Amino acid sequence: MAGREVLLLSLLIIITISVVAFADREPHCVYTFYIETGPVDGAGTDSIISVKISDKSGQNIDIQDIVTWGGLMGPSYDYFEKGSLDIFSGKAQCLPSPVCSLSLTSDGSGVYPAWYVNYVDLFFFFFFFFFFFFFC
Repeated sequence: MAGREVLLLSLLIIITISVVAFADREPHCVYTFYIETGPVDGAGTDSIISVKISDKSGQNIDIQDIVTWGGLMGPSYDYFEKGSLDIFSGKAQCLPSPVCSLSLTSDGSGVYPAWYVNYVDLFFFFFFFFFFFFFC
């Protein structure tokens, strides 16, 4: 049941952000990342994580610190811990063609710089009317 509540809350947040994106009339997309850290000992990290998504023409979007850019889990939440599913959502310029690559990068800082990523899902919306889904 808790998983369903998290999904519904995430959907509500995404819709809210999408409405804001539509209101400013600029060509922006809302990108939402679901990143799960692996369940093994030592899987978590305290490093700053950046994300780069690219399309087939080589155009990309660089997010230097995904937590600062769009962390949705709350101000005191400890991101990227063993077995946790973390959700990030924010607005960025739309790529002209579909996403074909995604790169996560750790800056190696913090007490625990190693990180084991179990999976990443990326959803993105254009003005709330179109829905795309991308598995990495």
